[in-house]
Amino acid sequence: EDEQIVAEIMRRRFFPALITHKTWEGFHFVGHEIRITEATDCYGAVVWPSALVLCYFLETNSKQYNLVDKNVIEIGAGTGLVSIVASLLGALVTATDLPELLGNLQHNVLHNTKLKSKHQPCVKELSWGVDLEKNFPRSSCHFDYIMAADVVYHHPFLDELLLTFDHLCKNDTVILWAMKFRLEKENQFVDRFQTLFDLEMISNFPSLNIALYKAMRKGRMKA
Repeated sequence: EDEQIVAEIMRRRFFPALITHKTWEGFHFVGHEIRITEATDCYGAVVWPSALVLCYFLETNSKQYNLVDKNVIEIGAGTGLVSIVASLLGALVTATDLPELLGNLQHNVLHNTKLKSKHQPCVKELSWGVDLEKNFPRSSCHFDYIMAADVVYHHPFLDELLLTFDHLCKNDTVILWAMKFRLEKENQFVDRFQTLFDLEMISNFPSLNIALYKAMRKGRMKA
């Protein structure tokens, strides 16, 4: 079953028939052809399999996780694929990443959602752990969903990442987080994450070494 679903997810990706001056990959989600411009000079400008797993989940579980008119923030949005799919599903999306990635992120989001989405997504800088209250004040920022795909890897900002999850998450916020396990650091981060949040694995793909989690603040999952 794992291999069958993974094959279906990977079939959503396609490549240009002709070589062009811009490097891009195509994806089929929510009845749309999504074209993503990539770069190979940094992690955040490439579409990783965890993003495809999360997009497939959002599309195939759109009744249970109805995003229409919901406030959604994606952290570490990278090329923007997850944010685009959430937007095409009707969400009010804020796609965030480091300042050096915002140009390409803005291009992809605008190109794939203009005149196609109910709400035009917003692209905003978010450096994990930096100026969180200034840029995303708790009193006025309320997100129904936080989405993250492959944000835990070999980088020195895991403390800041956990702080960012904590700052953005209200009592009724749902976190949807797709994660590829590579090193022991991933397991350690999951353990630390669970000191603040209840965590439930909702999909698992051993052939990709990727798990998809739902999380909420401690004690709020059943409520």
